[in-house]
Amino acid sequence: MEFCIREQTELNEKKILSPKACLASNSLGRDIVEEPCSVRTCFQRDRDRIIHSQAFRRLKHKTQVFLAPTGDHYRTRLTHTLEVSQIARTIARALALNEDLTEAIALGHDLGHTPFGHAGERALNSLSGCSFTHYEQSVRVVERLEKEGKGLNLTKEVRNGILCHTRGENAFTLEGQIIRIADKIAYINHDIDDAIRAGVMAEEDIPLELRMKLGMTKSQRINNMVLNVIENSDNEILMSNDFYEAFKELHDFMFVAVYTNPVCKSEEKKAVEMLKNIYSYYINKPDELPADFKIIAEQDGIERAICDYIAGMSDNYALKIFNQLFVPLCWIE
Repeated sequence: MEFCIREQTELNEKKILSPKACLASNSLGRDIVEEPCSVRTCFQRDRDRIIHSQAFRRLKHKTQVFLAPTGDHYRTRLTHTLEVSQIARTIARALALNEDLTEAIALGHDLGHTPFGHAGERALNSLSGCSFTHYEQSVRVVERLEKEGKGLNLTKEVRNGILCHTRGENAFTLEGQIIRIADKIAYINHDIDDAIRAGVMAEEDIPLELRMKLGMTKSQRINNMVLNVIENSDNEILMSNDFYEAFKELHDFMFVAVYTNPVCKSEEKKAVEMLKNIYSYYINKPDELPADFKIIAEQDGIERAICDYIAGMSDNYALKIFNQLFVPLCWIE
């Protein structure tokens, strides 16, 4: 039998990667067994499925922190995802862990995020009885919603890494654990960058002791945080205690300066009200849901179906649906 490229890659992983790495050849597999690809490992295949998914493409029009920014250089949920992937892959490569698995989890970790950032997530959680969280929804996207309800049939390692990327128990692979810390490194630093661009704060507003500890610029901070993770990770992916305490202080500073700043959140109430109105409309008129979501409503309940529908919307599409439902046609420019 001809030796295939995938088998050579799997042999290379055994030779090159750390004994603590999750090898593709040792994957726990998929819920639905498939014939292996002759070229790509199972984790490479998962990465490709995520990149080609509809949910991944919609991330380009979903809010990260700044709602409906006018500039081209503010982060979106998609650019955030790419920055997380870059940081995570750097850490994985340095620790000789499985870079393909790490990349797949990173690219899929926010697929279930709502329009309008965490404000949208909080809105859906308060409106429904579904206990909505974006990380659980991301798993639902890849298991249930993509490909017209068939899902992407990803490996258990990728789905577990997506589920565990925010809080709760750690992922059972070190590659999955990398995403949780890479996500933090990415968002704290790019949110500072966006806030400076928006005129909400200046680099010098960050307490001097934190800048001296973590880095005086965005690039220095990212580099220092990544190096600290690499130097302190062994059986678990983590920063040193003193570095993580400084990170938490920086997060506390950002919470006041940016995340709850009225300037940054000035339009958030409008966005939340918009989602509330859309949700209420379909609760009262479930027959007007798109056909795919009517099927979900029959199988999983109407609240779940409406959450799925709204969570999948981009900011732009949510605005379009709101206008269609509530704004007279003659008033829409």
